[in-house]
Amino acid sequence: MKYIGPDFCNITSLLSDEELLIQKTANEFVAKEFLPVVNDYYEKGSFPKELIGRMGDLGFFGATLPKKYGGSEISSTAYGLIMQELEKGDSGLRSVCSVQGGLVMYPIFEYGSEEQKEKWLPKLAAGKAVGCFGLTESNHGSDPGGMTTKAVKDGDDWIINGSKMWITNGSIADVAVVWAKDEEGVVRGFLLEKGMEGFSATNIHGKMSLRASITSELFMKDVRVSDKNRLPGIEGLKGPLSCLTQARYSIVWGTIGAAIDCYEVALSYSKDRKQFSKPIAGFQLTQQKLVNMVQEITKAQLLALQLGKLKDENLLDFSHISLGKKNNVAIARDCAKSAREILGANGIMDDYSVMRHMMNLETVYTYEGTHEIHTLILGQKITDIPAFE
Repeated sequence: MKYIGPDFCNITSLLSDEELLIQKTANEFVAKEFLPVVNDYYEKGSFPKELIGRMGDLGFFGATLPKKYGGSEISSTAYGLIMQELEKGDSGLRSVCSVQGGLVMYPIFEYGSEEQKEKWLPKLAAGKAVGCFGLTESNHGSDPGGMTTKAVKDGDDWIINGSKMWITNGSIADVAVVWAKDEEGVVRGFLLEKGMEGFSATNIHGKMSLRASITSELFMKDVRVSDKNRLPGIEGLKGPLSCLTQARYSIVWGTIGAAIDCYEVALSYSKDRKQFSKPIAGFQLTQQKLVNMVQEITKAQLLALQLGKLKDENLLDFSHISLGKKNNVAIARDCAKSAREILGANGIMDDYSVMRHMMNLETVYTYEGTHEIHTLILGQKITDIPAFE
């Protein structure tokens, strides 16, 4: 079995048969069940919710978690390959999976009570329940510590007030992991369930990017939550930031998929498209674009593989993720731009996936930590001097 995608440096030799089979399974799911409908959903600004259960059937959600809780206990590299194939389809498809696994299932598994784990993880893994993650606020994105959502203790309950912005799957979620500050300013995580009085969500409209995805705003108005719904295993910003590390790992791999798709579309098109009596692939400037694309994709592949190895060995640092996110999103963005140029006017048509990737990557470039924030994280890591203040 071969690695799916450009394999200039024999990536196949670095992957196990199980990892290659998992990649093939995800690739076939995207090709057969998602790509035939993606343009329709992108145009109307929604997501094919019926695929969530199918993704659960295939084991895509929380795939590295223990089987006891519905996971598959696969390697971090195998999980990364799933993310790559999903984002080869669309960033919105990968977002659904990485939010469910990295931002919802991970904190419940890592910081939740046994009761919370048994109640939610199997249902989330199977796609029978949908989750969302409430951290970002309209005025607090790169600085989540400035959040204004409050949780006030009232006997055995908490009263939560506030709002959260740019929440993937917010309006369809059965459970939301919401972060709020208590009266002492300590950040705590809570599991808010659909139907709780005072808890609501509305969809955000007018997006020009990530249109095949549901993005919402969450509202909490005197929401009464039992202390049993608090994540007992974590206090402080370390909780939500550790979740972001998991989701950013998904992006490191996912954006390789977007880059690969742009490269493959551009390569195929350039071989077929003729100008001045020969394929445009025969022109030096076109070849330069294609070479740069496969060069950067190959480097991104090798970086992602090393991060997967470090993750499985519990040696992965959040700064490693910042390097991967910063690099791989940037190269995917450049690949989309180059592919669009090679396709010329056809590059803006939905007959091809390139413009959709190009628009999506504008979002991915700034969410889950902007390019600049990851630069500063790395700068602090190598100099021991924080530049955030």
